[in-house]
Amino acid sequence: MLPTLKRSTKRLLMLLALLPATVLVLGTVYMLGMEHLEGAPRTFLQSVQWATETLTTTGYGGDSHWNHPAVAIFVILGQFMGQFLVFLIFPIFVLPYFEEQFEVRLQHVLPPMAGKVLFYRYGPAIESLLEEFKRTKSPFVIFEEDMTIARNLRDRGYNVVFGKLADDPKVLARVSQARAVVTNAGDHGNATCALIVREQGFAGPLYALADDPLYRPPMLQIGATDVFTPAHVLGAALASRASTRISPPAEGMHLLGTKVGLAEFRVREASPLAGQRLGDLHLRQNHGVSVIGQWRAGVFTTTKGPDTRIEPGAILVVVGTPDNLTKVERMAMPIRRHGPIVLAGFGSVGRKVIEMLHDAQENCVVIDRVAAPGVDVVGNVLEFETLRRAGVREASAVILALADDSESVFATAVVRDHAPEVPLIVRVIRAPNTARLYRSGADFAISVGQVAGQILAYHLLGEQIVPVENRIKFSRLTAGTLAGVHPWQSAALDRTGAKVVAVERDGEVQVEFNDGFTVRTDDALFVCGSTNSLDRYQREFQATAAPQARA
Repeated sequence: MLPTLKRSTKRLLMLLALLPATVLVLGTVYMLGMEHLEGAPRTFLQSVQWATETLTTTGYGGDSHWNHPAVAIFVILGQFMGQFLVFLIFPIFVLPYFEEQFEVRLQHVLPPMAGKVLFYRYGPAIESLLEEFKRTKSPFVIFEEDMTIARNLRDRGYNVVFGKLADDPKVLARVSQARAVVTNAGDHGNATCALIVREQGFAGPLYALADDPLYRPPMLQIGATDVFTPAHVLGAALASRASTRISPPAEGMHLLGTKVGLAEFRVREASPLAGQRLGDLHLRQNHGVSVIGQWRAGVFTTTKGPDTRIEPGAILVVVGTPDNLTKVERMAMPIRRHGPIVLAGFGSVGRKVIEMLHDAQENCVVIDRVAAPGVDVVGNVLEFETLRRAGVREASAVILALADDSESVFATAVVRDHAPEVPLIVRVIRAPNTARLYRSGADFAISVGQVAGQILAYHLLGEQIVPVENRIKFSRLTAGTLAGVHPWQSAALDRTGAKVVAVERDGEVQVEFNDGFTVRTDDALFVCGSTNSLDRYQREFQATAAPQARA
């Protein structure tokens, strides 16, 4: 039975056995020394009493003077041993035992797993997904090998099992009942888990989150259903947000040629637009432009009616003719779309970002603390001199791909202070820190948990994959029930969040409309908005894709 006891219990039992033996040994040596060296014999009971007083440091009774050097040295060593044991026994032997007895015990084997998802190891990649599981009340179990993390997860209300999978594979004996398995350890740990899970008879889907895409084929070979690399997907998301060559600002814009342009403007605190209602500004009537929506704290919201308020610090997305867009520049600062893209942090995510940007023929400047091939500026991104040498103020975008969220928060504030107009895109390690980054000045913050959570939610919860960022789209649609109405004067149109930016009539595209203009049933309308707002528009006005005009 002893091998099944916990280590703290084994150590306490060993201590209880060794202490009496130590007292007996010391007492016997003391009795012999007092009789043969001091010439003052002591009984065995008196000698044991002396040994007990020495080891417990409680002091002595009548025995407090010794004349023979050997006995004196023995007594001194015994006193030091007593002091040592006092400081050793309680923190190493006694306290751990009582901590384990009085705390809620962690599970050491899987509970019944029918209908549950097993997550092997906890980490930032699955943090957001677990919150979604809790929200939807989908059952799951986390198998964790770090005691501190396991206790923290248990205190947060998660169903957690603690163990060492490589030492005792039998802890996963019930995994065959699970609905799915997700491995979130390192690549080697994922491989071990996949093999053991399959050995235990699990035949369901097994998803692995890998660090290196090179390990995807071996992981599939040993039993993974699919292998995802969230860090690389995150790098792609960061790159696409910074470069219009990778992901254009608006899909379908080519349909309008050069007649209509799309621009982004940052609304500064001193701008006449800041804090104003769209209905009071009359931008469409006075300047011929339509405000599609605004980016604020990484979220794109479409404008819905004249009561929409323009937030200071937001990035406005505006559509209109190039000449009319130029007029808006006097009221808000246009977002620069030329100049290099500056990246700070050349780790695994940063390298993926640069790889994609170079493939898109973007001009890039890389900042890192350590000199290495591909690093252009060696220095600390928290220092203004480093930012100056990297040309941050002349950049079209800045990407922070740092490995620590605390550093990212401070770096965001430093970059925003140095270059207040440059779009700032930040990689987040832990999703809860996203709000802090936005408060520090980030325009867009994307976490690995957000990326991995969306991928896995599609497979585990049946949720449709939503893009990491909400892109804007132009659609060419039929008039539908908007026929007979002015394209800018419909309350129902305001509710959808989409905007009619042009009308194609008799082969001509019109972008400006007088007060008497109404939509005809045979018109084709160019409508702009987010994917969701366009869906609402098509439902509201029963519009469908317009057929292409004949040549």
